[in-house]
Amino acid sequence: MSKNIKLTSIVLIVLFSFFVLLKGLDKSNTYSPELSTTKIDFNFKAKDLFSDEEIFLDDLIKNDGMSLINIWASWCLPCRDEHAYLLNLKSLYKLNIVGINYKDSEINAKKFLKELGNPYTNIITDPKGINSIELGAFGVPETFLIDNNSKLIIKKFIGPLDDSTFNQLTKLIK
Repeated sequence: MSKNIKLTSIVLIVLFSFFVLLKGLDKSNTYSPELSTTKIDFNFKAKDLFSDEEIFLDDLIKNDGMSLINIWASWCLPCRDEHAYLLNLKSLYKLNIVGINYKDSEINAKKFLKELGNPYTNIITDPKGINSIELGAFGVPETFLIDNNSKLIIKKFIGPLDDSTFNQLTKLIK
């Protein structure tokens, strides 16, 4: 009888591990909330990466159209993968893209942009990650498409932008 219990326990542990692994490998990296009815508070100050000037994020969100807020870091490998998509969005749509540099050194962030190009209209620093968390981010990269007039999140993308999320963004921006 104890052999059956051991065998059943092992089978259950293997099955549980398999499902956890399968869920971890799931490539779904988008979260699509309904249009929010709650305004996001963009009224916090942060330092501009290039000028060292303290600016409000709210001042970087233009009055018409949409803006993209991208939370990134030079040490983040998926951020490198998505960078070409951001450059492409900037060139195709002249989109206002605000970067929030998350828990990164300014030297490394500037080196990253010099090497890969700068898709951002403005970049603010978030050395402790506090402002990113206030926006609802859980890590990097995360991207928010914002309606500039209402300051509501239209779409939130968790993880790096890829072909699928790029296509979703282009449909929303047009």
